[in-house]
Amino acid sequence: MLKDFKPVLGILLRFIVVYVVLLLAYQFYLNEFAQLGLDLFSRFVAKQVMDVQNFMVYPTQLYDDIKGEQVYFKVKDVYATRMVEGCNAVSVMILFASFVFAFYKGRKTFFFVLGGIVLLYVMNVLRIVGLNIVMTDHKQYGKVAHDFIFPAAIYGTVVILWLLWIKFFALKK
Repeated sequence: MLKDFKPVLGILLRFIVVYVVLLLAYQFYLNEFAQLGLDLFSRFVAKQVMDVQNFMVYPTQLYDDIKGEQVYFKVKDVYATRMVEGCNAVSVMILFASFVFAFYKGRKTFFFVLGGIVLLYVMNVLRIVGLNIVMTDHKQYGKVAHDFIFPAAIYGTVVILWLLWIKFFALKK
């Protein structure tokens, strides 16, 4: 009977191992910045959000809160939002990569994961830009945008990428 479940158990085991390894590596990375404020990757995302918003003529400045491990976005002279480590979408990228590696298909797995992470990164920057615009120009929709609309966009992208991976790569012989 266990023989029938062997492929499923193999996929599940690969998912768990990759997920735990990536999560532990990320936690180790975060521990290096525990007393220094927001980690470098999150700060890089915040800077790119600022650059995009400035390009879109939404004058933006960043203000550090080292003790609070966050960065505030001041957009059009209004403190629109703040960025914390959870806003950088790394946990979403780890979940995405773990699922794809669970259905490992050689070299193309690495290329798909890399491409997917780049797409998720861009989507995340645009998500934060969108949230800052909503919080600056339409604050009354801020909670709905933050809690439902923008998470649906980023997680929806993950699901679409997973479906593409399964349909066009993982199930191909």
